[in-house]
Amino acid sequence: MDRPDRRAPTLAARDRLLSLFGFLAVWWVGAYLATSSTLLPGPQRVALFAWHECLTGALPAAFAATLARVLIAFVLAMIGGTALGYVSGKSARVNGWVDPWVVIGLNLPVLVVIVLAYIWVGLNDAAAILAVVLAKAPTVVVTVREGARALDPGLAEMAQAFHLPPWRRLRYVVLPQLLPYIAAAGRSGLSITWKIVLVVELLGRPSGVGYALNLFFQNFNVTGILAYGLTFAGLMLVVEAAVLQPLERRATAWRSNA
Repeated sequence: MDRPDRRAPTLAARDRLLSLFGFLAVWWVGAYLATSSTLLPGPQRVALFAWHECLTGALPAAFAATLARVLIAFVLAMIGGTALGYVSGKSARVNGWVDPWVVIGLNLPVLVVIVLAYIWVGLNDAAAILAVVLAKAPTVVVTVREGARALDPGLAEMAQAFHLPPWRRLRYVVLPQLLPYIAAAGRSGLSITWKIVLVVELLGRPSGVGYALNLFFQNFNVTGILAYGLTFAGLMLVVEAAVLQPLERRATAWRSNA
């Protein structure tokens, strides 16, 4: 039996750091060669601007507003998409009703969804969150539907033979098999969700990172755009590495132990 390489996490962390330093080096060289620091400010200038925004409270306030929208929309999309995906995967008739709308949702431009939500619901947070959920949920449905179709029928028959109650069957038979698919949908979905939230805020909200980026764009403030954009992207990377990746490893651990 192959033993796990204990050096793998260390090597992966080292590679990530090397990639980050490489990015900063290329950025610094590009800023040095740029004809104007206004078009491409260097890393130090962007970092100082971000620090100043933190001290004034503008950056934390924008992050708090955006993170709240990301969290609410992400949770709603995951719950709704998981439930609909599971039912679609187990019932051909339900899938026949759902699949055309899933295909439409996957192919409909996000911008169209956002604009229609703002027109129909109004320029408020409810419309913003609804637009994000509608844009994200179809990908969750597709992923979880495949997981539902891949459920082991032998385990289901065993649970039925032992007369397990429905909730225990869900807890001990269905969920362990679905968790890898749910985790994969969540990990890929977080990056999609926060990007859509930024567009939603840019188009119609008076707060958040997207709103701040819109102001910087109008003032041609590339330093502000890079400071807010890269800082928020870095925060999402930390959330993925510290929360989503461990959850995904835990969700798939039973397969390696089987």
